[in-house]
Amino acid sequence: MKTGLLCIALCFSIQCMIAQDCTLSIGGKDKDIIVQVFQLNEEQITQLETWQAELAIKNKLIEEQLQLLLDEHPQSTQEDLTNLAKKYKTKEQELVRISVGYDKKLLGIFNERQYQRYIELCEEALRKPLKVVRPSSPE
Repeated sequence: MKTGLLCIALCFSIQCMIAQDCTLSIGGKDKDIIVQVFQLNEEQITQLETWQAELAIKNKLIEEQLQLLLDEHPQSTQEDLTNLAKKYKTKEQELVRISVGYDKKLLGIFNERQYQRYIELCEEALRKPLKVVRPSSPE
């Protein structure tokens, strides 16, 4: 019985790991790693830097809203705390959604070789590649 439960728990854990999105996190501090791993050209690097700046502005705005929410939202009762948690989670999800959107933009300008490298790395990490509409390249 314990072995069966352990097996189910292990399978569930693996399923959860596989289901996680494979993000680039261009809003992070690892721009140089992205540039090196995917061998971005000058035009792609310029676009990456532009998108990082845009993302930083959007993230800062949401982070300020989160801080304001924490500072001003009532926290006296269990209901207040539950409402605060829901509002906070919504803002956190917005941060993730925006970040993933910028990752998709970068993936959209990858050439075929770069995109295949991304897919390979996602598979190695047991992550689900982001779905991106990419322009078809002439062959």
